[in-house]
Amino acid sequence: MGIYPSSGLKVSYVTIVMGFNASDEKARLLLSTAWLFKVATHRLFNIVKQSPVLPASDIGWKSAFYKVVYDVIPNRRYSYGVITLVRSIYESCRQLGVDFKSIELSDWLMFQQSEKEYPPRSITLKSPSEVEVTVFSYSKESKRIALRVSTSGAYRKLLNAILREKQPYMPRIYVKSWNVRDGKLFVRGELQVAIPTDFYYKHMPRASANNGKLYGGVDVNVDRVNLVVVDGDERLRDTYTFWLEEASRKGCSRHRARSIIGMRVHEMLEYAYSHGVKVLFLENPGVLGKLKLLWVRSNDKRHENYNYGVSVFRSSVIEMIALKASLYSIEVKYVDPKGTTSSRKHDDVMRKYRLDRHTASAYLIALKGLKQL
Repeated sequence: MGIYPSSGLKVSYVTIVMGFNASDEKARLLLSTAWLFKVATHRLFNIVKQSPVLPASDIGWKSAFYKVVYDVIPNRRYSYGVITLVRSIYESCRQLGVDFKSIELSDWLMFQQSEKEYPPRSITLKSPSEVEVTVFSYSKESKRIALRVSTSGAYRKLLNAILREKQPYMPRIYVKSWNVRDGKLFVRGELQVAIPTDFYYKHMPRASANNGKLYGGVDVNVDRVNLVVVDGDERLRDTYTFWLEEASRKGCSRHRARSIIGMRVHEMLEYAYSHGVKVLFLENPGVLGKLKLLWVRSNDKRHENYNYGVSVFRSSVIEMIALKASLYSIEVKYVDPKGTTSSRKHDDVMRKYRLDRHTASAYLIALKGLKQL
């Protein structure tokens, strides 16, 4: 699962991931729907790249591009999902100062409903173990199919809470792989359900109560995670560095890297919990997290504000911290990282407290967070 903050600082979503397998006719329909969604996305992507002027609002985008998308995938919710996808990429590039025309879509097969509603009409969670999906054949004939999905016990309780409280959510079907066995098509995929982080923290089981009264600031880099602990009067109480060097080295497999990051994240959260931290402030990875979610790649890697590989790595660590914090009853809040790595105040903090630049950044993140409370 993952956490994907919005482009703002106040709203973020947690994505619950459930696995599924499909065969024969269901597999064929899932692949054809994902393929139609991909064709529609590429068509709109190219149109937007060639457009000299683009609408300013969400309604404007939907009015301008709905027909061209609907002609490819004749479902209103999936069509809006395509438009939301492309617009999100465009807005992310604009905020980062990256040339949108240098961006390419990576190789993926998925389809989504971007409208947050309950229950979603096109991808409908019926129970923690079943979902009903609107799918299309290559001739664009629609059909509803049921899929069995699976996830761990703790997340089953969360899914039950979604159904019980009728919590609106945004669903997505992601096709991970497919093959042919004994003349039958098989598909392995994921149902991804995005819910607000507030709902996630409210319903996820917690390991123990947290009676702490302190605050933590976290600065994430490729080779380390720096934690500072402060009190409500902004006094620096403690600092600690958790190293990630091995996970970021070339040749380290994705599975091993994630395992290493997971261990360090738990060490950091355990340390924060045992030192009285009740709220943890993290950099908001909103735009970068969005780009990661949308499977985007760029040819423009020289831009000073857009080292994509490094940014995705940092975003992944932040995601994991935010997800695991609830196990320690630590609340997570996001701050705008602007000015926390390069500013006169940053230099002053380094000199005053004799901190390295990463620990100074973590301290400034904590101070920004305290001002938001």
